[in-house]
This record gives sequence, structure tokens and C-alpha cells, in this order.
Amino acid sequence: MTTGVSTSQPTLPLAHRITQVSLFVVALIAIMGGTLQMYLGEPQVSARLDNVHRFMAGVYLSTGIISFWAARTIRTQGTLVYLLALGVFMAGVGRLVSISQVGLPEPAVVWLGYLIPELVLPFVIALTHRAALRR
Repeated sequence: MTTGVSTSQPTLPLAHRITQVSLFVVALIAIMGGTLQMYLGEPQVSARLDNVHRFMAGVYLSTGIISFWAARTIRTQGTLVYLLALGVFMAGVGRLVSISQVGLPEPAVVWLGYLIPELVLPFVIALTHRAALRR
């Protein structure tokens, strides 16, 4: 028996969908990467560096969870999306600083594969979110 009430929400506009998918990508990477780095740590270095590494892995993991939630609730999000995009961009800037100070790790293609989306995806997220909010 049907009630005549639709439980589905209207389709998201394309700009919102792009923002949402981008945030899901960020969430997947951060949750997987944060979990892996929390588990692996950096035990070959000093206890201080391993401690900092696992602390940052926790920040990375929690950012993934926040990104997932923001993507799931994209219709109600505002400033949080911009802040998440900023966080991804600043991670890429940190990677650039590391490369400029100590060089590009090997294999270079892997590390560039991390860097390029970290510098591009934040702009996609911010611009599409802005377009979606203007509607």
C-alpha cells in the first residue's frame, strides 16, 4: 500500500553533485590514508616523529569523516565545505614545501599523483559549491 508521500529528495543540481562527489573522494582518501598511517606510524625515526606522524594521521582520518558527513549533507552545508577545501589545499602546499626543502620522493609519479589533486580539487570544490549556493 502506498501513502502517496514521496520519500526521495529532488535531484541535486550538477554543481552540488560535483561538490558532493569531490568531497566523497577527499573522504575516501583521508579515511583510508589516515587509518593506514595511524596503523603504520613512522617507527624507523625518533619516538617524537612517530608521535607527531600518528597524531597527524588522526587529524587526517577525522577530516575524512567530516568530509564524508559534509558530502552526505551537502544540501545544508555552507562554510564547512570551503574550510575542507582549504584544508586539502594547505596539505598540498605542505607537500610543495617538503619537495622544495628535501626533494621529491621516489617514485616521483606517485607523489605527483598525490600533489596535483591536492592543488586542483580544492578549487573544484570551492567553485562548484559557490555555484550551487548561488542557485
